[in-house]
Amino acid sequence: MDTRRVLRTTGTLIAAAGLLVSGCTAGGSGSEAAASAPAPGRLAGQTAESARPEATPAALAPYYAQKLSWRACGVPGFECATLKAPLDYDRPASQGGKDIALAVARKKATGPGKRLGSLLVNPGGPGGSAIAYLQGYAGIGYPAAVRAQYDMVAVDPRGVARSAPVTCLDGPAMDAYTQVDQTPDDQAEQGKLVAAFKRFAAGCKERSGTVLPHVSTVEAARDMDLLRAVLGDQKLNYVGASYGTLLGATYADLFPRRVGRLVLDGAMDPTRSALELNRDQTEGFETAFRSFAKDCAKHADCPLGSGGPDDQARRLQDFFKKLDAQPVATGEKRALGEALAATGVIAAMYDESAWPQLREAITQAQNGDGAGLLALADSYYEREPDGSYQNLMFANAAVNCLDLPPAFSGPQAVTAALPSFRKASPTFGPGLAWAALNCAYWPVKATGTPRRLEAEGAAPIVVVGTVRDPATPYKWAKALASQLDSGTLLTYDGDGHTAYGRGSDCIDTAINRYLLEGTPPADGKRC
Repeated sequence: MDTRRVLRTTGTLIAAAGLLVSGCTAGGSGSEAAASAPAPGRLAGQTAESARPEATPAALAPYYAQKLSWRACGVPGFECATLKAPLDYDRPASQGGKDIALAVARKKATGPGKRLGSLLVNPGGPGGSAIAYLQGYAGIGYPAAVRAQYDMVAVDPRGVARSAPVTCLDGPAMDAYTQVDQTPDDQAEQGKLVAAFKRFAAGCKERSGTVLPHVSTVEAARDMDLLRAVLGDQKLNYVGASYGTLLGATYADLFPRRVGRLVLDGAMDPTRSALELNRDQTEGFETAFRSFAKDCAKHADCPLGSGGPDDQARRLQDFFKKLDAQPVATGEKRALGEALAATGVIAAMYDESAWPQLREAITQAQNGDGAGLLALADSYYEREPDGSYQNLMFANAAVNCLDLPPAFSGPQAVTAALPSFRKASPTFGPGLAWAALNCAYWPVKATGTPRRLEAEGAAPIVVVGTVRDPATPYKWAKALASQLDSGTLLTYDGDGHTAYGRGSDCIDTAINRYLLEGTPPADGKRC
């Protein structure tokens, strides 16, 4: 299990395996042309052609001028379309390159009130389906006033879900991959883990070799600008969660004068290396676990006892060691070993509403029934009841390994880093350190590097951080807000991953006002 991902839908765990890690590069991206409209959305009489940036290279003009053909797509009230983009922005179709088809969905503004244009949403990952998020939550669960004045829009990023999805392994092979011991005790177990990473990478190359070099965050951000123009919006209005904050910040840095109202919730720090991001996130999960442990001790059914977090952490570590030596039954062919159990625990750290479920699942596993923790792990990996997997894990690795150079070059480098990971998290550190080895064997060389994203000249951008966020540590939000030329930090003193729509009236009121009126909260506001 690799924790470089963060996804959530209110009340529901959406899984993505792999690190949140992503970097950004300006290579081949070009710079923006001035966008002149003062309003955040489309102006009266504006067309997609008039929303096209003036300095768009001639080879890209047909993409900016295309018209979407909307159709019903199974969920009442939603429409779907296909957006054409160049597979390689440096070699569009007119220069002999190939195109890629990107899936788009929208729910038109319901009124009343002045229409404010389109509001693009992305739940994170990388690898989360924005369309599934739109249809399952944002398009029906965002505040009524927001949905009344915005067309709610989503595009599955390249390589994700309905947009030329990356595929790597079939269901049985993925089952085997998720069960590999990620806390190797000797050279033989290290060899098995390395072999698993290599099989995964080879499967991705075999099944998705054409798209693998072109699923970077920079390319996905450029796709968002195509969509903005085709929708007829002068400025991009956007709510991105988790990895979606990196995508939004990258867009803002590439096209600062096309920034409308951007909310970056559960922010990432683009200046951190893959190693630093992994270690930071490891510390974040330890913080979240200790918050869970304190809450657990208040309940009579706490399976970790009533002592302090240190004692409870030791009991959980002892439990993992027992599972490493002797997995327990789950009621199906897969047994619950340490790897799947740790994944199940980590999955529940994303939302405190899952803590009662976690208490019950650990209790059951201690009594020889691993079905509860297995279900949590399956939710994290997006495993379907029929044994198949959605492409979240595949896309997650593809984006992460392309965006940043690998955290480690090989097993020796992991071994050297283990003390720092154990310090960051005695509970999860070793497993998360070894999980970060996956990109070392990736078949495509990374194109990105850590760098500041400043978006000089952009309109105010709201960056949201949750103090005890397990997957995007709060310090990342502070870092991104300070980097962005117009960044405004909004803090939620709470648990779980991200803040908008998770029960804080203070957070929701501040963000809704910004989206509807264009007034950002005061920098440093705390809820």
